[in-house]
Order: sequence, then structure tokens, then C-alpha cells
Amino acid sequence: MGLIDFSLGDIGSIFKDIREAITGEEIIDPNKVAEIEFKLRELEQAANMGQIAINMEEAKSSSLFVAGWRPFIGWIGGIALAYSFIVQPTIIWYAEFSGQAALSAPTLETGVLMNLVLAMLGFGGLRTFEKYKGIQKKH
Repeated sequence: MGLIDFSLGDIGSIFKDIREAITGEEIIDPNKVAEIEFKLRELEQAANMGQIAINMEEAKSSSLFVAGWRPFIGWIGGIALAYSFIVQPTIIWYAEFSGQAALSAPTLETGVLMNLVLAMLGFGGLRTFEKYKGIQKKH
């Protein structure tokens, strides 16, 4: 073909190289971005599967300090919610009703508490699913 022996793909490559040389910025290939995002999701899924395996081993343990920390957090969350939504308002109502304005009850930080309890309820849902399927651990 002579002196001009290149395809249209080569022209695009030349213009891309010129643009990168002028701006100093590399043009990002959408296929490469999608491939990187896919690999990141695979790594995240592998990490999640590892955590699930750790959780399963913890649940199998007969030690109260290994397998009992989630129920402990659940009980503390339940007690704290009962205090925040039942006991404390009742104390305040009683103080106002009886005219004892000096009587008060401490307030708990329920925002953080609700995040913790809702996360634990998510785990509780998984536990309910295990019980439904008949794969729960017998004590």
C-alpha cells in the first residue's frame, strides 16, 4: 500500500496518543473500568465469605466467650431499648404526675443503640432461617 499503511484503528490510536501527550491524562477504557470493578466485587465477596466462615466457627464453639458475645449484645440492646422506650418514660410520667420534679432518669443514646440492635436483628433473621431449615445447633 505504500507510505500510508495503517488501518482506521491506528488513526484512533494516534489521536489518542496525541491527546494524552497534550493533556497528560490517559483516556479511561470503559471495558477496563468494568473489569476492575468486577475484580473488586470478587475480592469483596471473597472477604465476605471468609467472614461468614469465621462466624460459623464462632457459633459452633461451646465457650460462652466465643459463641455468647452476639447474644450478650442482643440482650444488652433489648434491655437498653426497654429502658429507653418503657422504663424512662414511665419514670418521667410518674415524676410529673406525682409532682416530684426532682425525680429524673438518665437518657441513653438511642441512635447508636438502634444501629447496633438493627444490625443484630439482621443476624437474628439468619438464625431464624437456620432454625426454619432445621440446621440449628442443639444444646
